[in-house]
Amino acid sequence: MHIGGLLKFSLIDYPGKVAAVVFTQGCNYRCPFCHNPELVLPELFHEPIPEAEVFSFLEKRRGQLQGVTVTGGEPTLHPDLIPFLQRIKSLGYLVKLDTNGSRPDVVEEIVSLGCVDYLAMDIKTSPENYCKATGVAADIEAVQRSIRIIRGSGIAHQFRTTTLKSLVAEKDLKAIQALIGPDDEYRLQAAQLKTKVLDYASLADVADYLPEEIGALKAFYENLPDRKKEAI
Repeated sequence: MHIGGLLKFSLIDYPGKVAAVVFTQGCNYRCPFCHNPELVLPELFHEPIPEAEVFSFLEKRRGQLQGVTVTGGEPTLHPDLIPFLQRIKSLGYLVKLDTNGSRPDVVEEIVSLGCVDYLAMDIKTSPENYCKATGVAADIEAVQRSIRIIRGSGIAHQFRTTTLKSLVAEKDLKAIQALIGPDDEYRLQAAQLKTKVLDYASLADVADYLPEEIGALKAFYENLPDRKKEAI
């Protein structure tokens, strides 16, 4: 595993759990609003953290931390991800995986092997705008398959979308809702354009949604037909 970062304590990265966060290096998307460019662009990579160092820390924190979130970058790009997840679980931790859903075969294998206890997937925007949002020729069929796998997994899960004005509007929320179920947990999160992002130049003239505008988007989403769970 190419590990680009280790957050030793978090109350927000694993819902309801005190967790550590492992950040993997490398991503197959180039979302311009990504706030972790040092995990996406190879020229920005730092020296990877040795796995031995990560597991030494996790051994010492057994009984103090409840879970470990593995995020990125995009973790499913790593061929040794599954044994890495299994080793974390063998220490008694709950495991959460964050993914962009671009590699459904890997997601399916992880589910079938029981490697994780929680799955979180980013749905970037509506299918028609996906390539613009990801900065690559994204395979939307692969994304849709990952959504189906996660929804049918029986594993606790969450879908989420970053609310960038140029990519996420009411019509896009309608299209996203058509991809997921009325009971699936779905979160809208504000873009962080005032911090470091992968392609600031392309977003220099893009305004953030104001808090009240995000509130209006959430309200719109909550009032879509058959919607039952609150978008947070």
